[in-house]
Amino acid sequence: MNKKVLITGASRGIGEAIARKLASEHYDLYLTCHHSEEKLHTLATWLENEYNVSVGAFLCDMSSNREVEKLFRHIPSLDVLINNAGISYFGLLSEMSPESWNQVINTNLSSLFFTSRKAIPLMLQKHRGKIINISSVWGSHGASMEVAYSASKGGVNGFTKALAKELAPSGIQVNAIACGLINTEMNLRLSEAERRSLIEDIPADRMGNTAEVAEMVYSVLSMPSYATGQIFTIDGGWL
Repeated sequence: MNKKVLITGASRGIGEAIARKLASEHYDLYLTCHHSEEKLHTLATWLENEYNVSVGAFLCDMSSNREVEKLFRHIPSLDVLINNAGISYFGLLSEMSPESWNQVINTNLSSLFFTSRKAIPLMLQKHRGKIINISSVWGSHGASMEVAYSASKGGVNGFTKALAKELAPSGIQVNAIACGLINTEMNLRLSEAERRSLIEDIPADRMGNTAEVAEMVYSVLSMPSYATGQIFTIDGGWL
């Protein structure tokens, strides 16, 4: 029987790449997105036909506990949770509204609480499970003009380490992957000059791609159970 994985924010970018990789490795998938429902269903159908796996596609605002609880009514069994859904805000903190702050924090950080509290009982039934949180190097180092995003990803790192200690006796691994500069739609706001400036500080001399992050996710899933509470970094040698 195939293992079951929930991937949030799976209609594009890193989430889509993870879905493609894990489907190719014979995982059954539960996929969510917030806005791109048609695109998500197209991806789900393609993955089912290409890899002969079961794929459920759900529209869900991961910043809403009520919507996450509705989502889990469709998930009777779960082996892996991948918290990938995330948004950014670029601008001066002094000009950021409380509503925008809450949206970033709830989507990037509170969503981990909403999903984990529902996933953990399903994993405890099997005495095993894996949770992977997609984080960012800015969670450790901070990015100018992205205070809320940096704060949320710093919270993801702390959440990961603390929950790993809580769940280790139950055989559930909790890890995070801190991404550096990855070629995603989130980074399209960068001008060509800004991209070149950032790449100059990356020893690999390029942006990463989403398929590489997906391979990293699969590698972490394949690690022995003693590997837990870790923040694995994929950043081209930047740090």
